[in-house]
Amino acid sequence: MPHHKSCKKRMRTSAEANVRNRAYRSNLRSLIRQVRSTKDPAEAQEKLRKVTSMLDSLTQKGLVHKNFAANNKSKLSRKVNKLSA
Repeated sequence: MPHHKSCKKRMRTSAEANVRNRAYRSNLRSLIRQVRSTKDPAEAQEKLRKVTSMLDSLTQKGLVHKNFAANNKSKLSRKVNKLSA
């Protein structure tokens, strides 16, 4: 247990951030799964746009690594492009 006031506050803010970050990651995984399971090209394109945007914002926040984001965007866009062709 922390003894300093600032350490107590840090524990609280860390716990809040942890909950928030888990929610972001869970939402991201769900969106990625939805893009992969979609068969309609137009719907897949729209979901891909959402995933791309979310990956970019989470990368800026430091929640996911930039290479993770780049790899996922690349793989998902290839999959969506195959549906269109």
